[in-house]
Amino acid sequence: MCWSATADLVAGTAVASVGVACVARVRRPADLPLAALPLLLGAHQLVEARVWHVGGGTGPATVAWTVIALPLLALWVPVAVWCTATPAARRRVTPLVALGALTAAGLAYGIATRPVRAEIRGHTVGYATGLPHPELLVAGYLVATVGSLLLSGDRWIVGLGALTGAGALVCWTLWRLEFVSTWCALAALCSVVVYGWTRARRPEGAQETAVRQS
Repeated sequence: MCWSATADLVAGTAVASVGVACVARVRRPADLPLAALPLLLGAHQLVEARVWHVGGGTGPATVAWTVIALPLLALWVPVAVWCTATPAARRRVTPLVALGALTAAGLAYGIATRPVRAEIRGHTVGYATGLPHPELLVAGYLVATVGSLLLSGDRWIVGLGALTGAGALVCWTLWRLEFVSTWCALAALCSVVVYGWTRARRPEGAQETAVRQS
């Protein structure tokens, strides 16, 4: 989320462009879900530009934004981490994939059975979903997403988890105060970290060669 339709449009385009560069650098199919994360974040911001344009409400853009933000990311992030992880790290992340799936199911059920409304509030957009047991769902969401990143065992992805956790706290505080929405800045920073990870990531064959030479 950004502070205006124009900011969302510009930031969304930039983040999606980073996502294209990340995907283009992938050499292992298992790395594709994580590399594509900036593409998803960029699309999310472009959808919100539409929410700004129509003045909020309960239309398709609001529903699409909510689906991406809640159930899709709750499952996407831990699955993406699991796909790219080593066997040892996968054992650590597997319970969080299950938690992400359960959380995503609860979030999807809430969105499907309750109205979702967006409201323009100065330089922020507020989204009302009426989810059941919101505290449990939010806790499951954060543990599944940030937790899986922190348990990945890869220094770039662990750094992404630390950035996401700290940045989400700052962005949420500013958003709750209805001061300004800065989630797009966090998405941009996360996308740069993912790009750095794709640059540092070597193909599987290259890794094996390096091990033999050492």
